[in-house]
Amino acid sequence: MPFVSRSDDGTIDGVFEQLQEGTAEEFLSDDNPELVARLNAPPKVSSVSARQFRLMLRRAGLLDQVKAWVAQQDGETQDAFEYSGTFVKDSPMMSAGFEAMGFTSQQIDEFFIAAAGL
Repeated sequence: MPFVSRSDDGTIDGVFEQLQEGTAEEFLSDDNPELVARLNAPPKVSSVSARQFRLMLRRAGLLDQVKAWVAQQDGETQDAFEYSGTFVKDSPMMSAGFEAMGFTSQQIDEFFIAAAGL
Protein backbone atom coordinates (compact mmCIF):
# COMPACT_ATOMS: atom_id res chain seq x y z
CA MET A 1 0.00 0.00 0.00
CA PRO A 2 1.59 3.25 -1.14
CA PHE A 3 1.61 6.83 -0.02
CA VAL A 4 0.65 9.44 -2.60
CA SER A 5 1.20 13.12 -3.19
CA ARG A 6 -1.34 15.28 -4.99
CA SER A 7 -1.16 18.30 -7.26
CA ASP A 8 -3.09 21.49 -6.52
CA ASP A 9 -6.09 20.17 -8.47
CA GLY A 10 -6.22 17.01 -6.32
CA THR A 11 -4.90 14.48 -8.82
CA ILE A 12 -2.21 12.02 -7.77
CA ASP A 13 1.17 13.28 -8.96
CA GLY A 14 3.51 10.97 -7.03
CA VAL A 15 3.51 7.45 -5.59
CA PHE A 16 5.91 6.39 -2.82
CA GLU A 17 6.53 3.19 -0.85
CA GLN A 18 7.20 5.11 2.35
CA LEU A 19 5.71 8.13 4.07
CA GLN A 20 7.13 11.41 2.73
CA GLU A 21 6.70 13.94 5.54
CA GLY A 22 4.97 17.06 4.27
CA THR A 23 4.74 15.72 0.72
CA ALA A 24 3.13 12.28 0.53
CA GLU A 25 1.25 11.46 3.68
CA GLU A 26 -1.97 10.04 2.21
CA PHE A 27 -2.05 6.25 2.37
CA LEU A 28 -4.07 4.37 -0.29
CA SER A 29 -4.86 0.69 -0.75
CA ASP A 30 -3.30 -1.09 -3.72
CA ASP A 31 -6.74 -1.51 -5.33
CA ASN A 32 -7.78 2.14 -5.03
CA PRO A 33 -9.25 3.00 -8.49
CA GLU A 34 -7.50 6.37 -8.70
CA LEU A 35 -4.15 4.78 -7.82
CA VAL A 36 -4.65 1.93 -10.28
CA ALA A 37 -5.47 4.42 -13.05
CA ARG A 38 -2.35 6.47 -12.24
CA LEU A 39 -0.09 3.41 -12.24
CA ASN A 40 -1.54 2.09 -15.51
CA ALA A 41 -1.58 5.41 -17.38
CA PRO A 42 0.40 5.45 -20.63
CA PRO A 43 3.80 7.09 -20.35
CA LYS A 44 4.07 10.78 -21.12
CA VAL A 45 6.48 11.30 -23.98
CA SER A 46 7.79 14.81 -24.59
CA SER A 47 10.53 14.03 -27.12
CA VAL A 48 11.87 11.28 -29.35
CA SER A 49 15.06 10.77 -31.30
CA ALA A 50 15.26 11.85 -34.92
CA ARG A 51 15.42 8.16 -35.90
CA GLN A 52 12.23 7.37 -33.98
CA PHE A 53 10.45 10.41 -35.39
CA ARG A 54 11.34 9.67 -39.01
CA LEU A 55 10.54 5.96 -38.70
CA MET A 56 7.14 6.84 -37.26
CA LEU A 57 6.51 9.30 -40.10
CA ARG A 58 7.39 6.55 -42.58
CA ARG A 59 5.19 3.94 -40.87
CA ALA A 60 2.29 6.41 -40.73
CA GLY A 61 2.70 7.16 -44.45
CA LEU A 62 3.46 10.81 -43.71
CA LEU A 63 7.15 11.15 -44.54
CA ASP A 64 6.71 12.56 -48.05
CA GLN A 65 3.92 14.92 -46.95
CA VAL A 66 6.03 16.24 -44.07
CA LYS A 67 9.10 16.65 -46.29
CA ALA A 68 6.98 18.66 -48.74
CA TRP A 69 5.70 20.87 -45.90
CA VAL A 70 9.22 21.38 -44.53
CA ALA A 71 10.50 22.35 -48.00
CA GLN A 72 8.02 25.26 -48.00
CA GLN A 73 9.20 26.57 -44.60
CA ASP A 74 12.00 28.97 -43.70
CA GLY A 75 15.64 27.88 -43.60
CA GLU A 76 15.72 27.43 -39.83
CA THR A 77 12.78 25.03 -39.92
CA GLN A 78 14.39 23.10 -42.78
CA ASP A 79 17.68 22.88 -40.87
CA ALA A 80 15.89 21.80 -37.69
CA PHE A 81 14.08 19.00 -39.52
CA GLU A 82 17.23 17.85 -41.28
CA TYR A 83 19.77 18.07 -38.47
CA SER A 84 17.98 17.80 -35.12
CA GLY A 85 18.96 14.81 -33.02
CA THR A 86 15.77 15.08 -30.96
CA PHE A 87 12.24 16.14 -31.83
CA VAL A 88 10.41 17.87 -28.98
CA LYS A 89 6.64 17.50 -29.06
CA ASP A 90 5.79 21.00 -27.81
CA SER A 91 8.34 22.95 -29.85
CA PRO A 92 6.99 25.69 -32.17
CA MET A 93 8.14 23.78 -35.28
CA MET A 94 6.35 20.61 -34.13
CA SER A 95 3.20 22.50 -33.25
CA ALA A 96 3.13 24.22 -36.66
CA GLY A 97 3.81 20.99 -38.52
CA PHE A 98 1.20 18.94 -36.70
CA GLU A 99 -1.33 21.74 -37.11
CA ALA A 100 -0.61 21.81 -40.86
CA MET A 101 -1.19 18.04 -40.99
CA GLY A 102 -4.50 18.44 -39.13
CA PHE A 103 -3.50 16.44 -36.05
CA THR A 104 -5.44 16.74 -32.81
CA SER A 105 -3.54 16.93 -29.52
CA GLN A 106 -4.55 13.32 -28.80
CA GLN A 107 -3.18 12.20 -32.18
CA ILE A 108 0.09 14.03 -31.45
CA ASP A 109 0.37 12.27 -28.08
CA GLU A 110 -0.35 8.90 -29.73
CA PHE A 111 2.23 9.62 -32.45
CA PHE A 112 4.95 10.38 -29.90
CA ILE A 113 4.07 7.37 -27.71
CA ALA A 114 4.25 5.10 -30.75
CA ALA A 115 7.51 6.71 -31.93
CA ALA A 116 9.07 6.27 -28.49
CA GLY A 117 8.49 2.53 -28.83
CA LEU A 118 10.56 2.25 -32.00
